[in-house]
Amino acid sequence: MGYVDVAGVGHTLADGRELFAEVSFRVGEGAKVALVGPNGAGKTTLLKMVAGDLPVRTGTIARAGGLGVMRQFIGMIGDDRTLYDLALQLAPGQLRAAGERLHAAEVAMHAEGTEKAQLRYANALAAWGEAGGYDAEVLFDTVSVAALGKPWDETRDRPVRTLSGGQQKRFALELLLRGDDEVLLLDEPDNFLDVPGKRWLEDRLRESAKSVLYVSHDRELLARSADRVVAVEGGSAWVHPGGFASWHEARVARHERLDEQRRRWDEEHQKLKDLVLMYKTKSAYNDGLASRYQAAQTRLKKFEEAGPPPTPPKDQDIRMRLAGGRTGKRAVVAEQLELDNLTFPFDLEIWYGDRVAVLGGNGTGKSHFLRLLARGGTDPDPTQTPIGVQIAPVAHGGSVRLGARVRPGHFSQTHDRPELLDKTLVEILWRGDDWRSGLPRPQAMPALSRYELAAQADQRFGTLSGGQQARFLVLLLELSGATLLLLDEPTDNLDLASAEALEEGLRTFDGTVIAVTHDRWFSRSFDRFVLFRADGEVVEVPEPVWEGRG
Repeated sequence: MGYVDVAGVGHTLADGRELFAEVSFRVGEGAKVALVGPNGAGKTTLLKMVAGDLPVRTGTIARAGGLGVMRQFIGMIGDDRTLYDLALQLAPGQLRAAGERLHAAEVAMHAEGTEKAQLRYANALAAWGEAGGYDAEVLFDTVSVAALGKPWDETRDRPVRTLSGGQQKRFALELLLRGDDEVLLLDEPDNFLDVPGKRWLEDRLRESAKSVLYVSHDRELLARSADRVVAVEGGSAWVHPGGFASWHEARVARHERLDEQRRRWDEEHQKLKDLVLMYKTKSAYNDGLASRYQAAQTRLKKFEEAGPPPTPPKDQDIRMRLAGGRTGKRAVVAEQLELDNLTFPFDLEIWYGDRVAVLGGNGTGKSHFLRLLARGGTDPDPTQTPIGVQIAPVAHGGSVRLGARVRPGHFSQTHDRPELLDKTLVEILWRGDDWRSGLPRPQAMPALSRYELAAQADQRFGTLSGGQQARFLVLLLELSGATLLLLDEPTDNLDLASAEALEEGLRTFDGTVIAVTHDRWFSRSFDRFVLFRADGEVVEVPEPVWEGRG
């Protein structure tokens, strides 16, 4: 069986800032350990260090057993990798190398047709078998049927980008959980999964004999699957030996203990300083007290060198000021709208001020619907083109129109903003775009501070954590003047404080909100629910529906 031991680990960012220090915990054999904490605290960085993607310069990480890793984002827009490539990426190193060699040899054989190329292919094929490739193909087929409902020979060459985010995650999770690796590192494994998929994952984690270290912000999944919780916050980490259900209470109690310990330390510190001052004064006219003065100084020095106990981390204070603006009474009107190969024709009216949650299983067309609206509908007015993003056409029939003064702002589930990746946050805000004015640094910094991103002002967007990226993209929506917010799984990467701030921001937003969500908690803040059913029907329901493919 596998395990992970993390002892005294620290990490310093490229700009010299210490991200965390003295992090220690153990993932025992068969344990399910959740990493929780604010966005940007270092959870993903810790996973990368355990995986070997980042060097461990302070402390040690010991690991036993084969290692399977699933990163936060699997497939991105424009990614031409196939499912075969993804399967190899998630396979053990020896098998991955043999598979890549076999693929290259096969391509060369078809291109060249020479005897030498055929010999290379035969050798690569033999190496593939020796590495366990044929057993792996049986596993790939089993996973393909379980995740996609089709055999491997029909799906292996399918581009990853043609799958929904939930299908990508389900394929990767099935492969890792059914594979031979004894230790799994999972970064936001529940993102993109529909609610039945989340429940499937909860069950599989509980049943699995593997040792699993994972990051998630889904409170229900954490409560149902975590044996213990490692909280990364305040520049270090602490371990709660119980499950997530008791973690919040334990955190409050821990903070109270830390406050009390710091109060006592401050009191003792002041007493020692007063003692030194007293002996200093008295020794000035009484030589017999000089030794006591020296002893008091030594005692104070040792006390200060030992340092104060840690203070509780400061709670986040995120304030999203989504303004919006008054629009026509009817914000969205769909008439016999049909998304090709996804839905039957449906009618829908959404009124100014509505809060509409779009529900349904993965692959039923929810994100396509949002992207069509983000493009301005079927016959967009020039003022209704998407704010700040390029969105590919959506094949459809029928019509959907946006109302007067409706300006769509789109939040992508995958944060696919390649034009932002190499720019710093201050640079992005300073430059502005067609929809928002530029903000000089003195004005940009307060805006970043409201989103708890001031410390990342000079950091490139592509290096932010998933949650920090999500907060910054919401800030861009705030500054853009959108009156129709189209949010595709906005809470997936947000920590609890950020998700609560988003909910509060949406509550005061003067406009219309349409959100695709599988977040059982977040959905309760909406007043209308549109269900995309697996049979292609699109219907309005009185309350959230999670069962089956809906």
